[in-house]
Amino acid sequence: MSFSNDVRQEICTTVSDKDKRFACLYGMLLFGRTLSDELVCFQTESITSSEQFASLFRAVFKREIQCREHIRRSGTVLYIYEITEPELIGEIFHKYKLSENERMIDSEIIATSSLGVFTAGVFLACGSVNDPSKEYHMEFTVPEEGLASQLSTLLGDIGVTAKTVLRRGQHIVYIKGSESIEDTLTFIGAQQCTLELMNVKIYKDVRNKANRIANCDAANIDKVVDAAMKQIEDITYIEKTKGLDYLSDELRELAELRLDNVDMSLKEIGDSLTVPISRSGVNHRFRKIAKIAEELRNGGDKDEQQ
Repeated sequence: MSFSNDVRQEICTTVSDKDKRFACLYGMLLFGRTLSDELVCFQTESITSSEQFASLFRAVFKREIQCREHIRRSGTVLYIYEITEPELIGEIFHKYKLSENERMIDSEIIATSSLGVFTAGVFLACGSVNDPSKEYHMEFTVPEEGLASQLSTLLGDIGVTAKTVLRRGQHIVYIKGSESIEDTLTFIGAQQCTLELMNVKIYKDVRNKANRIANCDAANIDKVVDAAMKQIEDITYIEKTKGLDYLSDELRELAELRLDNVDMSLKEIGDSLTVPISRSGVNHRFRKIAKIAEELRNGGDKDEQQ
């Protein structure tokens, strides 16, 4: 089941009284496939939207309408409602004060408290939202340019930034960003889906933070290993050319400890010495060893190394 369908199912449960049913059906009709004085057509690939349309139409107009199913070559089912009866179309246009020339949102016929459920009807008619675990994207495929502009303005009134684009001849109103989608879902009555999106976002943030920490740890480990290998290389060179007795007692103890403990940190080495010293002290002694090794490579020789 898709996240879009989860949203559809939840918002359908919020359409619970006469005013909300009226407003929701208005959104579905106005943003449906065809709306003219000869044909009113609503079609959808969602069985949830299909059943809601029939239920709302029955409640508002006291009429049963038939659904026709069309199976596409892809295997998806298209649920189609076509109203051609002139008397019923006239009743629809009269009840919703629809214009035969241009589709426009008439906010005067929707109670202020029902704007959200009207927009829920718009989503049922032409909206979709991506799975938030993959991408933050919500869009409405709107039948006319004027409606797209009005819907964008309506969303802007609740603080949501929506943009419009023409895609394959269709007017698309789309929303990016998790917070804007959360606000829209809450506005249309899908609070549980809002919480689900927020949980997904929290999980993604935690996972990304964990990955950053892991990458940082891995980088630090690489640095420690590289440093340890360089120290071992210097110690081994001294051992082969002069023997570890060539080193002072404190440097020899450090060298032997490193040879026996390749993966030990500087702090752990410092704590393991006969006379424990700090991490910086250990680092200082390794620099002395590195200098001695370098002098030997360059042909230098000293009787005593401190």
